[in-house]
Amino acid sequence: MNAPFYRPRNAGHDYYDRGVYLITLVIGGRAPLLGALGDDPKHPEVQLSPLGEKVRQEWETIPARQKSHGNKVAVLTSVCMPDHFHGVIEVLEPMQWSLGDIIQAFKATCTSYWQAQQGQPSSTNRPISVDCTNASTPVWLCEKALDHHSEGSLIRALSQKQRKEYYALTGRQYRPLFDDNYDDTVCLDERHRKAMIDYVNDNPRRAILRRVLPDVMRRSLHVKIGNRSYGAFGNLFLLRWANKVQVQCHRRHPVSGLLYETTDDYVRQHDEWVSQVMKGATVVVTPGISRGELQMKNECLKKGYPLIHLQKEPIGPYWKPERNRFEACARGNLLVLAPWNLDDMDPVAGVPSDSDYSRFHNLNALAAELCSFTGDATILR
Repeated sequence: MNAPFYRPRNAGHDYYDRGVYLITLVIGGRAPLLGALGDDPKHPEVQLSPLGEKVRQEWETIPARQKSHGNKVAVLTSVCMPDHFHGVIEVLEPMQWSLGDIIQAFKATCTSYWQAQQGQPSSTNRPISVDCTNASTPVWLCEKALDHHSEGSLIRALSQKQRKEYYALTGRQYRPLFDDNYDDTVCLDERHRKAMIDYVNDNPRRAILRRVLPDVMRRSLHVKIGNRSYGAFGNLFLLRWANKVQVQCHRRHPVSGLLYETTDDYVRQHDEWVSQVMKGATVVVTPGISRGELQMKNECLKKGYPLIHLQKEPIGPYWKPERNRFEACARGNLLVLAPWNLDDMDPVAGVPSDSDYSRFHNLNALAAELCSFTGDATILR
């Protein structure tokens, strides 16, 4: 089985070999077909629909199904959210199939069940020739329909662009349950593996908190702050705080050459930052890049100090912070900002702006701007 429309997230990674992966699948149109989310973060749960229960069961049967194909895999955990699915899967031995093949087989089975629920014939193996019935049929579709020497005559063999045109011709009932592509995160080490599993298991609680705490758990893709645009997640009210203090440190002391966070100068700076926070109405602003900045950022997260954290990674429609920053957002203590067009800012010391060196310096320049900002952010979307 081929998956011609699958584009792996990690180019160059061997998806036939051993590995642990966090898989995210999104229901087409974000329709809440898999269940209903509760409203108590202390007892988080998703009441699964019959379709959601079937999706969960199909995920659990992947190891047995793949064993019959000679592939050895294990599913470590999963959760059906109303409009998306998360699962962690481990490839135990090198396979004849790729991870993409396994996920596409899972998606196809779920789609067939969903279509059967609606009284529709399964589109997984539907010949596209049945839809070449009039003069308006695109030429490429008729050519595909006549390709009987391969899977070219089946829907699953169409490219993403071709299938979009095909579904516009035939109607919604033949579209798959899940969006075409999916997200796969490759596990880096044992700590990352645990974090993946914890993230999946904690998803219902996180979703409930985002719903019941909208003011401090807001995701905004385009926020205007002064003359700059940012993606944002968290408590935008922190921008209006009376005092902001920038935490910026050298990697090494400019005189002694020692690691800056080990010097007396860092201790004095640290004590001054904490003193300002403890006086009240002061929020720390930092990208947390150098070791000293990172230590202060982590101290803010641990102790509940108000923090505006700038990051180079963009904030998209499905972006979520990791657990410690998520919990800080839930307490109202954190705003995460990701500047738009960071790589279009000026080069630093002649180093191109899209290098880490210039990005880090430009993030600190933005932190300085935010410390002098006194107005309201404009949420564009």
